[in-house]
Amino acid sequence: MSVLDKLKNMLKGHESQVDKGVDKAGDKVDDRTQGKYTGQVDTAQDKLKGQYGSGGTSGTGQPPGPPQS
Repeated sequence: MSVLDKLKNMLKGHESQVDKGVDKAGDKVDDRTQGKYTGQVDTAQDKLKGQYGSGGTSGTGQPPGPPQS
C-alpha cells in the first residue's frame, strides 16, 4: 500500500475538514504571493477537493465542469 493510498483511507469520512484545510492552505498561498497566482491556486484547490474532499467547486459554488461555449 502506497503512502497515497494510506492518506486516502485516513481522509475518508472527513471530507468537510479536508475542504477547510485545502481552503486555508490556498488562502495562505494567495496571501504570501499577494494574489499573483490566484487562478492556479484555485485550480489546485478544486483538484484536491475533487480527489480528497467533497468534490470541489470552481469558486462559484458550482462543481467544476466542462467550459461553457
